[in-house]
Amino acid sequence: MLARRLGRASGERDFCFETVACFLSHHRRILACIKHKNKTFSESRMAFRSVFDAAEIRNQFDKAGINPHSIPLIWKYVTQNPNCEWDDIPSLPSAAYPLLRSKFKPSTSTLHSVIDSTDEVTTKLLIQLQNGAFVEAVIMRYDTRLGKYGGKPRGGGPRSTLCISSQVGCKMGCKFCATGSMGFKSNLSSGEIVEQLVHASRLSPIRNVVFMGMGEPLNNYTALVEAIRVMTGSPFQLSPKRITVSTVGIIHAINKLHNDLPSLNLAVSLHAPVQDIRCQIMPAARAFPLEKLMDTLHVYQKNSQQKIFIEYIMLDGVNDEEQHAHQLGKLLQTFQVVVNLIPFNPIGTLSHFRTSSIQRVSRFQKILRGTYNIRTTVRKQMGQDISGACGQLVVNQPEKRSIESAGLLTDIEDLHI
Repeated sequence: MLARRLGRASGERDFCFETVACFLSHHRRILACIKHKNKTFSESRMAFRSVFDAAEIRNQFDKAGINPHSIPLIWKYVTQNPNCEWDDIPSLPSAAYPLLRSKFKPSTSTLHSVIDSTDEVTTKLLIQLQNGAFVEAVIMRYDTRLGKYGGKPRGGGPRSTLCISSQVGCKMGCKFCATGSMGFKSNLSSGEIVEQLVHASRLSPIRNVVFMGMGEPLNNYTALVEAIRVMTGSPFQLSPKRITVSTVGIIHAINKLHNDLPSLNLAVSLHAPVQDIRCQIMPAARAFPLEKLMDTLHVYQKNSQQKIFIEYIMLDGVNDEEQHAHQLGKLLQTFQVVVNLIPFNPIGTLSHFRTSSIQRVSRFQKILRGTYNIRTTVRKQMGQDISGACGQLVVNQPEKRSIESAGLLTDIEDLHI
């Protein structure tokens, strides 16, 4: 009896183990199948590159023996015809069509939503990349004629400036910046950077581009340089003098910038006149000591013979006192610079900083101008109501809105002169 029970128990255990083993084996096969399908799906999605990835399309054309002179014509057609198919583009070499169909998309990103500020001078674009991530870009509309220089009206007219992102998120972690709260997600390809200009140019003619959106541009150096070279060539033909790259001070990249992109405008997010304060509000500054950064900027200016833009966010009680103005003036007095004072834009519960009073900003400006003869502007707050102002870019998904006629403001560099 006992033997029969033991035998039956043993048989039941064997059956149980076999059943579990069979289930686990089947489960593993299912998981492997799902993993393979997901991998295949991911690879199929990512297999297509943006046609604006200049190095890749030139490389592919070269391998196929196709004349690269047709590439700007492709870019022009795609920019002017958002929903085009490759076969729609006329007069390409016959070998170009199958190559484009197999490896490239006219656009790897989509314009997910567009939202206007209430004053209609700022438009924020939420752009979805093909990997599902989002970045933001901002169109700002100005009228140069409303500004003054040396007390005299400036020439010019209406124009639009596009603020572009270079990364999804940012690893710099600046405590006054909403993007820094996202952490770093990924670099954008050069094509994904250029596509922001393509999307924006269909809404408003773009004359100026500033790399002051999401991310640290010089931490995505290769893609940045390639994208700017596309922007300054046909069909976009932007002047390098109308493109500004902003950086927290990536020293090794600044050392290369002038040789790779001559005539470009450099803006440095300084935000404090001494290293201690800078490290408190900009953790990444620990890697780039202020003294070494200033030495690097001296060399850059000597080689480029161009003004450097200094960005300085005004934080109440942190870096906006008179002593800070004098420290900043002494730090910059041997440079040719334009200091842009930036009123802090609230970023909700992400920061405990407060905006400096108008009086403090004005006093700070007067010290830099009067005592140190440094040209100093105050940045106009634009797009605050749509979280499109300086330091407010962090991915969210607002409802879509239509674009209507917009009013105009003074150019950003010519305010309060």
